[in-house]
Amino acid sequence: MAVPSPRIPAAGGPRHGPVGSLAKNSSAVIALDYLLAPEASELGSLVVVAGDEPFLKREVMQSVRGRLSADNELACSVFAGRECDWRDVSDSLTSVSLFGGASAAVVEDADTFVTRYRPQLEDYAAKEKHPGTLVLDVKQWPGNTRLAKAHAGKGALIKCQIPDRGAELGAFQRSAKKWLAQRAESTHEASIDAGALDALFDLLPLSLGVMDQEVSKLALLASETKRIDAALVRAHVGGWRTRKTWDMIDAIADGDARGAIEQLDRLLRAGEQPIGLMAQVGSSLRKFSAAACLIEQAEAAGRRTSLRDALERAGIMRFKLTDAERQLKQIGRGRAAQLDQWLLDSDLALKGHNSTANRARTELERLIVRLSKAADERRAG
Repeated sequence: MAVPSPRIPAAGGPRHGPVGSLAKNSSAVIALDYLLAPEASELGSLVVVAGDEPFLKREVMQSVRGRLSADNELACSVFAGRECDWRDVSDSLTSVSLFGGASAAVVEDADTFVTRYRPQLEDYAAKEKHPGTLVLDVKQWPGNTRLAKAHAGKGALIKCQIPDRGAELGAFQRSAKKWLAQRAESTHEASIDAGALDALFDLLPLSLGVMDQEVSKLALLASETKRIDAALVRAHVGGWRTRKTWDMIDAIADGDARGAIEQLDRLLRAGEQPIGLMAQVGSSLRKFSAAACLIEQAEAAGRRTSLRDALERAGIMRFKLTDAERQLKQIGRGRAAQLDQWLLDSDLALKGHNSTANRARTELERLIVRLSKAADERRAG
């Protein structure tokens, strides 16, 4: 059954190498090149988003879905690839929307779906015209298969992976810097210097999700000038403070209020700005809210989904999934459903005309207490 897909915050992921042989065709495009100029890529009737870099894939999928549902959100149906069947997907592609516009079907986590319905997909790819657009989200798309060859030149292949080495890695890093600069202006309302981008790549692993979170934090710290330079990057990114910030976020999600406040105090005494800390905390906690939303939507559609699957789809990096499962259970469904509103309230409080560093600290401490085990026990009692 098709379910609406929530807006999932962006998040980072580990560096990945090649994901097998991806088909090479005239419509193939690297994910970053696509994100820099989406309209330059014609989608066609079959769009393949391939690779295993989760942040890039989420950004690309959000863009593709936005383009397909620009005139009518109801025209785009989303299916879970492990559970859906070809008939339902095909029916959604040929149905006529009551609100006009072409229909589209997005099959998420579609590797199993591709294996199960390869003959039907080969027939679909071989046809020249279709009334709708099919989007496949896959990890593997080998170029030597009949399906990949039938698809070549007829639809977009967007490759979401980070090269390991060589000229491809260098080209990826150059595109990544262009994209981060564009992202800083369009999303975080700040400009970022070339030297600041170089510093980010020196201090951080090649994970665009992590870098985007850092740019978000730096944009808040540069709220007066709206300019991120190398000095600001080197003062606030990497090293001991970055590790302690993640320790604090883990303590918050674990409900360890005492540990979280102790880490917060250490970070503030070391010169970290509470407004910047709130940006990182908010970015991480929104993933738990998104995961809870995905679980609720699956249940409403009569499907079951695991905590682990929901958390991964919400942007939690794979090496953190075990911890995140425990943390989401600790937070609980009720509090997870309120997280977005709590974070919005804190954000508005920090941006008010009376906002100060002390106010920012108070908002952080209030959030820590709300998510603590003690608060949950009092509510249960």
